[in-house]
This record gives sequence, C-alpha cells and structure tokens, in this order.
Amino acid sequence: MSRIAVTRLQQNFPDKIISASSDHGDETVLVRKDDLVAILCFLKNESDLDFNLLADLCGVDYLGRKEDRFEVVYNLYSLTKKHRLRLRVPVNENDCVVPSVQHMYRSANWAEREAYDLFGIRFEGHPDLRRILTHNDFVGHALRKDYPIERGQIMRTPAELTDFKETEEMRCQCADEIKCELLPLNIGPSHPAMHGALRVKVLLDGEKIVNSITEIGYLHRAFEKSAETHSYTQVIPYTDRLNYCSTLLNNVGYCFAVEKLMGIELTPRTVVIRVIVSEIARIIDHLVCIGAQAVDLGALTNFWYFFNVREKFYDLIEAMCGARLTTSYTRIGGLYRDLPDNFADWLRRLITEDLDQAIKDVAGLLEKNRIFIDRTRDIGVISLPDAMDYGFTGPCLRACGCSYDVRKAHPYYHYESYDFDVPVGTRGDTYDRMLVRFEEMRQSAKIILQALQNLPDGPINISDPRVILPAKQEVYNSIEGMMNHFKLVSEGILPPAGETYGYIEAANGELGFYIVSDGTGKPYRIKVRPPCFYIFNSYDQLIRNGLVADAISILGSLNIIAGELDR
Repeated sequence: MSRIAVTRLQQNFPDKIISASSDHGDETVLVRKDDLVAILCFLKNESDLDFNLLADLCGVDYLGRKEDRFEVVYNLYSLTKKHRLRLRVPVNENDCVVPSVQHMYRSANWAEREAYDLFGIRFEGHPDLRRILTHNDFVGHALRKDYPIERGQIMRTPAELTDFKETEEMRCQCADEIKCELLPLNIGPSHPAMHGALRVKVLLDGEKIVNSITEIGYLHRAFEKSAETHSYTQVIPYTDRLNYCSTLLNNVGYCFAVEKLMGIELTPRTVVIRVIVSEIARIIDHLVCIGAQAVDLGALTNFWYFFNVREKFYDLIEAMCGARLTTSYTRIGGLYRDLPDNFADWLRRLITEDLDQAIKDVAGLLEKNRIFIDRTRDIGVISLPDAMDYGFTGPCLRACGCSYDVRKAHPYYHYESYDFDVPVGTRGDTYDRMLVRFEEMRQSAKIILQALQNLPDGPINISDPRVILPAKQEVYNSIEGMMNHFKLVSEGILPPAGETYGYIEAANGELGFYIVSDGTGKPYRIKVRPPCFYIFNSYDQLIRNGLVADAISILGSLNIIAGELDR
C-alpha cells in the first residue's frame, strides 16, 4: 500500500518529487519545501491514501553537505489504510525556513517547536514558535552537529510563560456582563498531582479554566544527543530512562529498530521471550497509571492493591536480569541472559493469582464507584478526529473508538499467532481511558500464558560475529575470537549506512525509533517517537472550560511519563 502512495505522488506531482526510495520496507519521498504543503494536502485528503496521522516530525543535521545541510523528516501513517510514508524535506542553512503544517496536523505544533529549538529550523506560519525543551536563555541549538555535547548551559533566572493574549477578550465574555478579574495560577511543576515535572499555567474564572499554557522540559536529559556519542549497544541503558514505568518495552523497541536496520532475524526463543517481557512491562505500566490516577483523586487503597502486585513483578524481573527498574535486558541480536529455571511457573502463578485478584479488587472499587464515575465520566472528552489530529496512539486513541494497535495492524514477533483482543472505548473520556487499560492488562496476561505454553528451547543470541560477542573460551583460545571481541568492544556494531523507522506497541502507544546510520559504530541520528509527547500536546484543549479538579483527573488518565516526554 505504501508503494501505491509513492506511485500516486509521482503521477500527480511529476515535477515536484526529487526522488523516491524503498529501504528496509520503508517508502521515502524527497520533496522541496515549497511543494510540501500541497503534497501533504494531497496525501491527507485523497480517500484512497488518507494519511490522517502525522506520527512524527524531526530534524536531521547533515553537517558537511555543500547544500541543504538540514532535513525535516515527516513520518506519516493512515489509520484506515494501514500504510506509511516518510517525507524528507531538504533545508539550506542560509534559508532555514520551512512552511508550518500545524494547520493541517495539530501534532505538528510541539514537533515543529522541538525541531526549531534543537536545530534552529524555523517553521513559517507556526502560531507559537518558541523553545520547548531548552530554556529561553539557551544559546545555540543542541542537536546541531557542531554543538559540543559537553557545553552545558544553566538557566540562572526564572522564565515566564507566554502571556495570555485573550485575557481582555475573555473578561468581556463573563456571565451577566459582570466585570471580573481572571486569576492566573501555576499548577506544577513541584507538586505531586503534576507528577513533579509538568507545569501548566491556567487562567481561572472561579474554579473554571478559561485558558491554559502547558510547558515541558523540566526533565530534559538529551537522550538523542547522547546517543550520537555512544555505540549502538551503549545506547540500550539510556532507553531505560525514557518510559521508566515500562523499561523492558523501551529496550525491545530500540533493539527492534536496530535489528531492522541490519536485517537481523532473532532466534525463536528470543522472539517469545521478548513478547513475554513486553507484556509484563505493559501490565506494570498500566498498574502505575491506574494506581497513580486513583491517588490523584484521593483513592489511596487502590494504589496499594496495584503496587503490591507490581512489586511482585519487579521481584521476577530482578531474578531475570539482576535489575528492577532500569533493566537493559535486551541486546542487539538477542538478550542479556536466559530466563531463570523457575521463571515460567513463577510468572504463571503471578498472572493467574496475584494479578487477577488485584484487578478484581481495584475494578470492584472503581468501575461502579459513584464518586470515581463523577470525577471521570464525560471529563476530558476528545473526539476521534481530534485524537488523530493530535497524533494519539495507544490506550488514549483506543478509548476514542479506534482499534489501532501495532501488534494487530503491523504484527511483529509473531503477534498474529496470539489470541487476544484490542479493547476500545466509546466516549474518549477519562473513564474510558481507565477501562481500556484494565482490559489491556487482562489481554496481556492472556498473551503471556500463551507464550509460556509455547516457549521453545534453544539459544537466546544469534550466531553473528557482527553483533554478538564470542564465547570467553573462543576469546582466550583463538586469535579469531580475540580479534572479534576486540573489534566489537572498540568499534562497536557497524550497521550499514541508511535509515529506518522501527516501531512497536508500547504501553502508551506507538514507540518508534528513527535511526540514521552513516556506517560507523555510533548512530548518526536517533529520533525517538514518544507516544505521550503527542498526547500531552492536547492537554490545553482537554482541560479548557473544565474545573481545576478535572485537570488533575485528566492528567492521570493520559499517563504522561516525563522521561519519555522530554527525553
């Protein structure tokens, strides 16, 4: 289907397509920036193409090119046709301006701000083009290749968010034409209800939020910059710090992308183990989300029920890889080590007894609880078209009635052979987002039990000297083994030059890694597609015209993880 999109573009824009290529199953089209808007309109509005989701947007700095130093990369997806297309737009350093597409895809709002912040690419027509991850006094653009990673810049003076432009207009719209004062209020970042790293400035008419501005960047860790200075294997521990509530999924997603770039096929045992650990991570993430959301609303008992079973999962993970939170369990081409001997029985008992009982306990306390229903039902409603426009994926999109799940739409690791359902909601509200996660835990448990039943024997690492260290016996007793070990440690894994986008279904939605390789042992560019970055972009719309209390309830249902959001 993606090839059809390329063919249609070549037919309708014969003079505007610079080039088209197919690499690692990804279809890519190079277009000029003056033709970008027209081409995107065509791709979005043609019924047989229907690219209704701008999944990601990022910049790339090709320092050393004589012309067009930068590129802006648009990763498009059709939720109805289930096909993808990547657009690349070259940008000259002396004319570093690209038309904004925020009016076509609201997911481009924050994505364009990020590309501006980190690369200095300006998006003409963007309504609020300002820095988003670095502070306002930051000099330069951090992801440019000529910006040294060791140059830190401390923010020494507090910065004010953009002033509300509509204040006077809103004062004129108050009820009964009574002149009123609207109260500005900062919610977060140093507050448990905002999870410690999120800030929202709201304008209040009593308890009602009439306007708001959301700010992020308080946990910016420069993951993508750090990845450029480390080997592909050394990046794995950094992925733990993205969504730290489901680190195993980050490990799997990153290695999946590198393996796609290198054309690596895993052993059957490794494939099944990765399915198992992915579903364990999904369950843990949902336990945290629902438990923390309940605490935000004052329901502490549920938190203990879910965190009790969560700790038991962490005991299992610790036995599996020696760590609890930051696992670094996967390796490119395999796994860190095999499962412990008692793993299957331990996990099966944990799933069928502890988890099942915890879900029954919390569902019984919340699903029909009048207070909880009043705080969540018809609160934070978003329509399916709006959710797609903002780039929603995962439980938040499925709560709106769309069944898109990467495991079903684009099966990897043989997910098509597992019997499981994709739960969807109908309202797209806070309550449905919670119910979807409850059912997803049940479905993940179902997948795990099937995987344990069919777990094959065999090696956990491929026998490929390009990526896997030789056995110690070979290193100590053969010159070939010693040289192989030395080259892998000193040079690292050497993927071929090229680019790819690998993506999986993480706990919050589609987690993608866009990787550009120059053939060396370090990634030239890694761009993470974090699910909650695009979900949180919609927060201002979700809380507007609601109450302050609703804003807290809505935030908990979105499950924003700051490490993934800010990277």
